[in-house]
Amino acid sequence: MATYIHQLPEWPKFHWDQNVILAPLAVVRHHQGRLIGRMEALGFPLRAEAVLQSLTEEVIKSSEIEGETLDREQVRSSVARRLGMDIGALTPVDRHVEGVVEMMLDATQNYAASLTAERLCGWQAALFPAGRSGMSRIMVGTWRTDESGPMQVVSGPLGRERIHYQAPAAAKLPADMDAFFAWFNAPGDIDPVLGAALAHLWFVTIHPFDDGNGRIARAIADMALARSERTGQRFYSMSAQIRVERNAYYQVLEATQKGDLDITPWIAWFLGCLDRAFAAAEVVLEAVLQKARFWEAQSTVSLNDRQRGIVNRLLNGFIGKLTSSKYAKLAKCSQDTAGRDILDLIAHGILMKDEAGGRSTSYSLRLPQP
Repeated sequence: MATYIHQLPEWPKFHWDQNVILAPLAVVRHHQGRLIGRMEALGFPLRAEAVLQSLTEEVIKSSEIEGETLDREQVRSSVARRLGMDIGALTPVDRHVEGVVEMMLDATQNYAASLTAERLCGWQAALFPAGRSGMSRIMVGTWRTDESGPMQVVSGPLGRERIHYQAPAAAKLPADMDAFFAWFNAPGDIDPVLGAALAHLWFVTIHPFDDGNGRIARAIADMALARSERTGQRFYSMSAQIRVERNAYYQVLEATQKGDLDITPWIAWFLGCLDRAFAAAEVVLEAVLQKARFWEAQSTVSLNDRQRGIVNRLLNGFIGKLTSSKYAKLAKCSQDTAGRDILDLIAHGILMKDEAGGRSTSYSLRLPQP
């Protein structure tokens, strides 16, 4: 049976090779500062749009890592409402999506507040408002027990499961979590970005809940990163980059949890992933600027609320092709009304008909050139 780092006598005295970490940390800090500076120079409306897009992506991708797909428009509406942003008609949001958004915003907007057992239990309860994970009933808002056996991370078909990790016994949780809280809430003696890497690993290794540990670990890392930047405004998504690198994420996490307390490889991977998240944020920035250029070009065009709502959906990354039937469904109007709206948008040069015609007629935005 494998030995895990929480079973070592020195647990949780983590250490790492500063000579290996120093250069990539400096690069990350430089890119982090440059990104924050660029975003803060945008002006309030564009900066708010960038925050909305980044937080929406963070919520969606953190859930995708766990195999769960959330509705993008619901997430966007929930984030916008909680941030007090006017984005037009809001999509109705189910309570599960509200819970995920609530956790993420509490972590990032209230980053300076202490992390406590009550706060974490509230996050986990928000993730599972019905007290279930899939079809299984789970313990919500409290630490796990070992009544049904040890907490394990497994994969593979029934009868041929592979155990990737086994968490500490439930009896150890109070002491382990007290040590984690004492460290996280104390004035730091390491760079806060390194603290984010350590917090993520430390929490997910303790694995204190029946479910939701991965998402909460990533929220804690985001909270630590917000502390490193001294702002609750998020301009990038670490979870989106982890989603891209999910296999590598799980591999380095498993190797670290089965290794010794030298966590240099984990920190090196975390820093690299974070730096790549900063690079990906440039795509978010370009999308925000493109949206601003678009509406500036259309400033003299009179559109109704249905048209404006659909165009914004297209600008926000609409998945698939826009057809008249999809337009009618999204705008909650008749097929005839959808057809008239589309023709009007084509006449204004906002939409263009895609090459395939007939029954498969679809439409795309005609975007202004930079």
